[in-house]
Amino acid sequence: MEENKNEEVLEIKEETSTGNEGIKISNDVIAVIAGVAVSEVQGVSSMSGGFAGGISEVLSGKKNLAKGIKVEAGEKEAKIDVNIIVEYGTRIPDVAFEIQNRVKKAVESMTGLKVEEVNVHVQGVNTQAIDGKEDEEQEVKENDESNNE
Repeated sequence: MEENKNEEVLEIKEETSTGNEGIKISNDVIAVIAGVAVSEVQGVSSMSGGFAGGISEVLSGKKNLAKGIKVEAGEKEAKIDVNIIVEYGTRIPDVAFEIQNRVKKAVESMTGLKVEEVNVHVQGVNTQAIDGKEDEEQEVKENDESNNE
């Protein structure tokens, strides 16, 4: 009699551990996972989420981790589009490749979904760091000239 009970328990464990039938992960959750992965990539200045994303971020006062990310998830697969702005001076192909790898790894490991596509769309280049350096150099020159007089 005890052998039958053990066999039933084993069968139940096997059924529950084999799949995630009945579990649906929200596209917003997948977008946040992808957003965190993208934010860790060096060379990404910011996410490009358009006008509506910027307004909601300002009004709520919270950083929107899903900004600039569009997810199409099925039962077992996902397709992800990422819109970014890169830092000036970084190699765009390297940044895009790193984003694809990190997003795929993060989403697959956390959700169990197979990521079929990670499309990276570069919306712009941030040149503010360059402008800031030029301003600093100009100030140093002006200070040197005034000290020499």
